[in-house]
Amino acid sequence: MRKTFIGIGYFFQTPAGVVVITTIIWLGILWGLNIPFNPYVSIAIFFADIGIAFFLLDRLVYFFSQFVLPIQNPKDRREIYLRVKNFESGDRGPTLFIKNGRVIEHEGEAGKRGPGILVLDTASAAVLRTDTEISSTVGPGIKFTLPDEYIAGCVDLRSQWQFIGPLSSGQPFINPAPNASSKSNELQSHSKQTSGMTRDGFEISPTISIKFSIKRPVAAKPTESGVTSRYGFDPTSVRNAITHEVIRLGATDKSKSRMEWNKLPAHLVVNLWREYIRKFKFEELFTTKEISGLQTIEEMINKRLRQSHVVGLDDSGLPTGERLESLEYKQLQLRGLEVREVRIHNVLFEPSIEEQTIQQWSAEWMNLANQEASYLNEKEALIETAARDEAGKKFALIVSAKFGGRVTTPQLNPFKTLQLLIQPLKDFILTKSNATSDMEKELRKLDEIWKWLLDHSTKSPLEDEEAG
Repeated sequence: MRKTFIGIGYFFQTPAGVVVITTIIWLGILWGLNIPFNPYVSIAIFFADIGIAFFLLDRLVYFFSQFVLPIQNPKDRREIYLRVKNFESGDRGPTLFIKNGRVIEHEGEAGKRGPGILVLDTASAAVLRTDTEISSTVGPGIKFTLPDEYIAGCVDLRSQWQFIGPLSSGQPFINPAPNASSKSNELQSHSKQTSGMTRDGFEISPTISIKFSIKRPVAAKPTESGVTSRYGFDPTSVRNAITHEVIRLGATDKSKSRMEWNKLPAHLVVNLWREYIRKFKFEELFTTKEISGLQTIEEMINKRLRQSHVVGLDDSGLPTGERLESLEYKQLQLRGLEVREVRIHNVLFEPSIEEQTIQQWSAEWMNLANQEASYLNEKEALIETAARDEAGKKFALIVSAKFGGRVTTPQLNPFKTLQLLIQPLKDFILTKSNATSDMEKELRKLDEIWKWLLDHSTKSPLEDEEAG
């Protein structure tokens, strides 16, 4: 009984129900007022009202459905009208929103079959398929799906950073005890992601950061919905990222699993890291020459992922000069991906090795410091000797200024000779030297010598002897 009343109430909410209840009320008023009416005319008006009501409902749905989504062309207006018209019925497909490469839906919405709607933000793209084939690639905007279409996969068009390896606060080389906590096991798991062995048998585990994205077109173009994404949308790259499969083999049970598109860059980087770390000894990774081993490895990984050909390295990490094809770059191209940057940092190894390395560096640093100090002392002594010689030459030139450039008769008075030597020196000090306390002391000494010479130059012992 309750369902019957609910059905009747629902019927009266439809255009036909409104016309029926309105007609009944109108005829009841005419009958109550004893106003005559023609039943045939009333029946004709009744069916005409029903037709007009359905026509107005249809046009109003067509008009207002255009404001449900930001559609921009007549074809999309027609599609959204059909979706809104069939929304209340069970014959409709899913209505999904894809944000940053993730599907946002109500429970059970993705399982529906029928004409549906996809709304993608500017950072999202998707590939649609049927049960038998890949049907289309969808970019940012609105996509009206066919009854047999559903989502095969979604991607995030933005550049993404992925970090693999141990945490900066972790201690990956401490073996967990039998009752180790889950946190210790997690640290061990992170360290194993990037662990590699050097040429001389030391285990290294760095943190590696990778910046990658879906390959972008050279020039951004609008999608079918008229949306131009600032992240770029290349349908071929999106399709390749989702549809091309990379199979990963299990290490223990030989199982096979499909690798997701955003896991491939990290997989390639780890393989390259382990390939190149085997070419270097432990001490070569941290040398302070033109470029260290770690810098060489980071540079080669970036080249292998971003260039079609690279120069090969021998087993000692030295360039061979031979240009080799980069298979990793080829795999990324086939999958529609591009790696923008790879960084190696937070390099961790066993604490005992670290302490030994620090002690070795300290000893080498002390030896270098002692050698540098000895070199500076020797250089200082050489500079001091050269400066003393240069000062003696300059002093000789200054004091002999009165005797140079002309021939003079021998001076019989030695005191006057000393006066001729001291006078240029006083003049030089007064004109060329700064007025410091040391210079004033030297000038006072020269003045005292000058006065003594004046007192003794009036009549020298040599002149008295000649007079006698």
